[in-house]
Amino acid sequence: MRIILVDGKGREHELEAVEGWRVMEIIRDYGFPIVAECGGACACGTCQVEVDPEWAAKLHAPREDELDQLDQNYGGEWSRLSCQLIMSEELDGLRLRLSDIAIREAA
Repeated sequence: MRIILVDGKGREHELEAVEGWRVMEIIRDYGFPIVAECGGACACGTCQVEVDPEWAAKLHAPREDELDQLDQNYGGEWSRLSCQLIMSEELDGLRLRLSDIAIREAA
């Protein structure tokens, strides 16, 4: 399985994905500068991604707590929290972009 990730500079990266892992964990394990302050507890919204529109309908609907975080962080129509997306066969080939709020600035 794989995820196609577009980084902050518009470059595409193909990430090998493990079933059952959070998309946030996969992105972080590949060394991308994703903030993810709460570590996947759906409490901060700093792992926000923009899902390719053709993939949005294939995802489960966001829960209320995820919607609250997206509202606080000005999530757009295709925004999701990557900590709430669990990798499965159905998501093989998922295309997404790191949101500006999720990119950790270099120190």
